[in-house]
Amino acid sequence: MARGNVLVALISFLLILNVSGVLSVTFTMINKCSQTVWPGILSSAGISPLDTTGFALQKDESRIVTVPTSWSGRLWGRTHCSQDSTGKFSCISGDCGSGKVECSGGGATPPATLAEFTLNGANGLDFYDVSLVDGYNLPMLVVPEGGTGGNCSTTGCVANLNDLCPNDLKVTSEDGSHVACKSACEAFGDPQYCCSGAYGNPNTCKPSSYSEFFKNACPRAYSYAYDDGTSTFTCASASYVITFCPPLSTSKKATKYPEAAELPLYNSTMTYLGGGESLEDGGVSSSSAMRVSFVQLLGGAVSLFILLSSSAIWRSI
Repeated sequence: MARGNVLVALISFLLILNVSGVLSVTFTMINKCSQTVWPGILSSAGISPLDTTGFALQKDESRIVTVPTSWSGRLWGRTHCSQDSTGKFSCISGDCGSGKVECSGGGATPPATLAEFTLNGANGLDFYDVSLVDGYNLPMLVVPEGGTGGNCSTTGCVANLNDLCPNDLKVTSEDGSHVACKSACEAFGDPQYCCSGAYGNPNTCKPSSYSEFFKNACPRAYSYAYDDGTSTFTCASASYVITFCPPLSTSKKATKYPEAAELPLYNSTMTYLGGGESLEDGGVSSSSAMRVSFVQLLGGAVSLFILLSSSAIWRSI
């Protein structure tokens, strides 16, 4: 009997080890911005919240968050955050409304760049994307590591859109800095931009000049609600590295299966990467950020001029 009890205990112990190894995924979040970023995490409806729902990441700091393989939800970066005299915590971009560093069930107030995950979905695949449907506030890169199946491609939006943002969509801080870029839905509330009402299906909701601004800059990111075909990626049994303000050199090399993603990660004519600039100045900085040549800047200016000239709804910029 004693020997049987020992055997049962040993089997139980091995099962626990196996389950703990198989039923968890790691998200490694890295801040390569020149300023502090406060990631927020929101589980989908019916999914238990993670042990942490918000924290601070100093420049060049990283943090590993362990999530169940069945998890579904989104994460984002909050910027320009502070605490007032009463202790209330708030952020100019990406605020979750909790009044604290932990979001505790609160989602990102638009505009915010979102990384969205559904782990262990259909056919055991993870589905993930980076979405600008709710607007943009930070460059973000998602890189799957050690995965099998699916295409396991890198996705994200590594362009700095805050300075290029159309005037109609710009969000500025009190000192006039450009800190975020709204979606057309958030800015105007029009059903054709929100894919709601009569526009609530893929047959009637089409890309707008505004969503095409986002898509042109970040071809793999969601730009409007029905942008699925070029914006959803899959992998299996992977862990994920999420980088805020990724260095351009890393972004270029990070795709594990480049043949699986026909679209480029970014449009170089609309990407401005200023080495050493602060987040408040709209720069994407890191020690290894590449400087943009005069020719690239000129090309970007010409492309932007053509885009603005052809978009009647961009009234001024």
